[in-house]
Amino acid sequence: MKILIVGGGGREHALAWKFRHDDPTCEIIAAPGNPGIAQIGRCVGIDVTNFPALITLARTERVDFTVVGPEGPLEAGIVDRFREQGLAIFGPTRAAARLETSKRFAKELMQAAGVPTASARTFTSAGAARAEARQLGAPVVIKASGIAAGKGVIVALTLAEAEQAIDSMLVDNAFGDAGAEVLVEEFMQGEELSLFALTDGTHVLPFIAAQDHKRIGEGDTGPNTGGMGAYAPVALATREVMRGSVQGVFVPILRAMRDAGCPFTGLLYAGLMLTKDGPKVVEFNCRFGDPETQALLPLMASNLIEPMRAIAQRQTLAPFAPFTWYEGASVTTVVAAAGYPGAVAGGDAIALPDDTEDVTVFHAGTTRHADGTLVTSGGRVVAVTALAPTIAEAQQRSAAGATAVRFDGSQFRHDIGWRELARA
Repeated sequence: MKILIVGGGGREHALAWKFRHDDPTCEIIAAPGNPGIAQIGRCVGIDVTNFPALITLARTERVDFTVVGPEGPLEAGIVDRFREQGLAIFGPTRAAARLETSKRFAKELMQAAGVPTASARTFTSAGAARAEARQLGAPVVIKASGIAAGKGVIVALTLAEAEQAIDSMLVDNAFGDAGAEVLVEEFMQGEELSLFALTDGTHVLPFIAAQDHKRIGEGDTGPNTGGMGAYAPVALATREVMRGSVQGVFVPILRAMRDAGCPFTGLLYAGLMLTKDGPKVVEFNCRFGDPETQALLPLMASNLIEPMRAIAQRQTLAPFAPFTWYEGASVTTVVAAAGYPGAVAGGDAIALPDDTEDVTVFHAGTTRHADGTLVTSGGRVVAVTALAPTIAEAQQRSAAGATAVRFDGSQFRHDIGWRELARA
């Protein structure tokens, strides 16, 4: 088996790690990859949007299938290009990826399909958006319609914060084209769940739920980030919640995508809010989430390669049994660079603890110099995942591993999973 992974972050390292565990003989190629992936596979310095070079690589290496990690190449149509060349690839087409890349498209589709979600209106005028925010009142949610590296959603607790967010996107162009259109959305009260599912466009293979920690500060304070950690399983994700989410969210949205002429295949990620009225969709992503992937895959007992290959080769998931999972809990703590989620300076030397049976370090924003020195190269540098019989023990092991990660200005949260511990 030979698999090409497009991307070079923590999510891609976790996928490579899982593939190697599923099949120790599997040959992994990553473009561009990272130093963590290089320990278990071969990295090739090709940018994720250099489609001609990626197609040539896939064809020359005779890979069984390609897996796309980040949203950027999906938005740019990598799946369409590979399929035109007769190459097997895991992920949605450009049209189907609009579930993530256009929040307006996703919201309108949900409303038409009867998928529960918050009410929202879309604006390109700052004045009209501010008027809508005043009409809804605070708290209110302001979203960039396009993809903004996980930072384009502002939960404004006051109208002043809402107007500042609107002006930042529509006047100051903080997110470029991604923020040229904004959604002003009603605030939903409750806890969030991250729910992944593999799909061939019709059939659904759900994962267990995880919970992400988006804010930079402990106790979920401060600005949103791409994710400072995640844990699984989540006690709130009862059998009834999971069944309701599959039947009330995944099934109708996949039907609506087929009816719209752009069936969705790949990994569909639903960010859910557990409200007093039941689960409601906060957003969809069209690929594996980061850092939830780093928390979930070490808990997965089932083989992941085979259903992903079936989807990539445009086969049905009907023969596959539901996924099985190991007992216990997983906690992932992200170690970020100083200044994150704002501007960060790279180039700081990193010292990492060794992986153990229960603790794994997934690389994200790292690079290796020619002399072998490992240095920082991004905002989220590594993710430390720990397994243990309980959330409390997994949290302690993960935080201890994060403490052992050394570079100038490192920052991380010690409280990943705190809501679960409060419930316990």
